[in-house]
Amino acid sequence: MLVFNVQLCWTFRGGSAVFLNFVVTMQKSVDDLAPLEVKFHSLDFRNVLHWKHPQKALKNLTYFVQYKIYGDKEWTNSEHCQGIRLLECDLSQATSDPREWYYARVRSFSSEGFSSWVLSHRFYPQWETSFSPPQIKVTMTGRIISVQIRPPRTPLRGQKGSRIRVTKLQKLTFRIYLMHNDEVYETDSCSKELVIEGLRPKTTYCLQAMSVTPRSGRKSLRSSSTCISTH
Repeated sequence: MLVFNVQLCWTFRGGSAVFLNFVVTMQKSVDDLAPLEVKFHSLDFRNVLHWKHPQKALKNLTYFVQYKIYGDKEWTNSEHCQGIRLLECDLSQATSDPREWYYARVRSFSSEGFSSWVLSHRFYPQWETSFSPPQIKVTMTGRIISVQIRPPRTPLRGQKGSRIRVTKLQKLTFRIYLMHNDEVYETDSCSKELVIEGLRPKTTYCLQAMSVTPRSGRKSLRSSSTCISTH
């Protein structure tokens, strides 16, 4: 809202002056420039806030992001997401506790000023993140396949600087698929190592894996196939 205080002075022939004071108020809504569909997307605890550019707006908008833990009174600026032109903000570090509830909000800025804040849904990382399939390393000894399972990693880093595996924050099991022609065998493993025996000689087998959240039953996509032949 722009407010102009204007004083006009009218002078009449008799030398007397009359001052007319009035306020001219200009109000222009910028809420139609506010970001749209503000929401979190999370994969392997990489928690990224996304939003859409308002349809009626020009392309020269910049965006400002804040976040807070549910129950806090004060909002915190996301330092790397102030005055940005991107339509996303990585809040993984700010929302690193998977058992906390978080909110985020975004507003736009243009030559008309700031829009209103647009609030995200209440975000709980442990329930809402999805998981990538694990990586598998396969070795063959005779007719025995040994499978090493490597869980996906989060963007968070431990004390030594390496990225933390998702299994440090969330219990996962792993489903292994063993395929030969039209035959498909599957087994679940809580361990990161699996041994498959009793295979046919001189036969090619392909393996895939997926991550499974035991309590909710959420599943990742399958990994790409790794194929190996018995001796």
